[in-house]
Amino acid sequence: MNVMMLLEMASAAFPERLAFTDGSTGVSFTYQQLFDAARLRAGTIQASGASRLVKLDVSNLGTPLSLFASAWAGVPYVPLNYRLTDAEIKALLARVTPAYLITDAERVAELGATDDVNAASTQSFLDDTQHDHGIEDPWAMDPEDIAVLLFTSGTTGEPKAAVLRHKHLVSYILGSVEFAGAQDSDAALVCVPPYHIAGIAAIMSSVYSGRHVVQLPNFTAEAWIELARKYKISTAFVVPTMLARIVECLEAEGVSDAQMPHLSSLSYGGGKMPLSVIEKAMTLFPDTDFSNAYGLTETSSTICVLGPEEHRQAAAASTDTERRRLVSVGRPLPGVEIEIRDEDGHQVSAGERGEIYVRGEQVSGEYEGRGSVIDSAGWFPTRDAGSLDDEGYLFLEGRADDVIVRGGENLSPGEIEDVMLTHPAVADVAVVGVPSEKWGEAVAAAVVAKPGAEIEVAELQDFVKDRLRSSRVPELIQVWKELPYNETGKLLRRVVRTELGKPAQN
Repeated sequence: MNVMMLLEMASAAFPERLAFTDGSTGVSFTYQQLFDAARLRAGTIQASGASRLVKLDVSNLGTPLSLFASAWAGVPYVPLNYRLTDAEIKALLARVTPAYLITDAERVAELGATDDVNAASTQSFLDDTQHDHGIEDPWAMDPEDIAVLLFTSGTTGEPKAAVLRHKHLVSYILGSVEFAGAQDSDAALVCVPPYHIAGIAAIMSSVYSGRHVVQLPNFTAEAWIELARKYKISTAFVVPTMLARIVECLEAEGVSDAQMPHLSSLSYGGGKMPLSVIEKAMTLFPDTDFSNAYGLTETSSTICVLGPEEHRQAAAASTDTERRRLVSVGRPLPGVEIEIRDEDGHQVSAGERGEIYVRGEQVSGEYEGRGSVIDSAGWFPTRDAGSLDDEGYLFLEGRADDVIVRGGENLSPGEIEDVMLTHPAVADVAVVGVPSEKWGEAVAAAVVAKPGAEIEVAELQDFVKDRLRSSRVPELIQVWKELPYNETGKLLRRVVRTELGKPAQN
């Protein structure tokens, strides 16, 4: 197995079909052009003596080219977060040398001076005349070879480098994507960062299906809507915060319909989707099939999906139990197993909260320098908290270590957030535990009001108390203009916890 197989099959099946277009410049690659360019760059990479190909730039044509050229050259692809500080970037670079670095022109001189780093600008990398070492040898087919090293966000401690081998990535694609399933007119709009597993998965799945990819380097709702209409986008993936911004932008236009009949499918994932957002989106995009995808870096992307028909059934359901499935992440993909376990590692019953464990061929669960954390039976502990209902639908409830321990009682932030989001004045909410002399931890919440609405703290506390036990009522509620999210839609709960946990000022 090798990631290059996917591009080889696509270029053989439809060589002249558009493969990638940079939405900011309009410049494109056909599938044959991408294949030929990967061969040429693979030679350059091998000639440099590098053991890793590092990409430090926004999403552009150099992104898919880097992924496939590194696979052909037989070195891992390492996309780095360009939003990190210079010191953080240099620290990560030092961990992956000797490296062939592709970055924006302004960073070449400084980062190229780093020991064992051969730096080239993205423009130079894309220029055929700068490469004269076209590789003739076929790529390696050892499934155990490392395809991608992807640094985790490093919310605590230094980032870990997740190891994704060719067998993991190719297994995911073969098990979830139909080869050549896209029509010549199909186009995908990709706006997730290139250093995120969803960005890598979008490249591979689009190539294997033969779909044209339009890249949006820097997301804004306005730019997304403009490109979606301009290129008649048929499918896209967004994180929940992006979809919320798109909905807000369309509502500001005063339209009741997004006027995108060509958008046949819209997938979302990477965070918890508020019920109000997905309900509005389904109204604004009446011709669109929605899917919720849940996955992790260590699982080579998606492991669980709530599909279009399940969205429609849940939205039309008459019972709260069935309707609640609209905020679930669905059920496991074929070949993937999921269990929920308690703190002692025992599987819990349906409806009970615990840590999510996953098993399957696409699951890596390995970190460079640390080895595998998969247990003897093949299960990977995700560190995500969740629950399964009696029909196997998975509900996410944050990170396993986000649990609030109040007076010895374990409380789920997600359960409280779900209730608060049903209040007519609440647009967004984050519930965390803050230090308490009396309880050890107290429940606190940061809330965002809907446009034109006002939130009365005491009334909101009563609202929660009427629906949950009193121990789950936030003792502290602050109204914020917005909640802190990172660029991939993850709530920065540690930031909320820090701000809410500050002593009150007299």
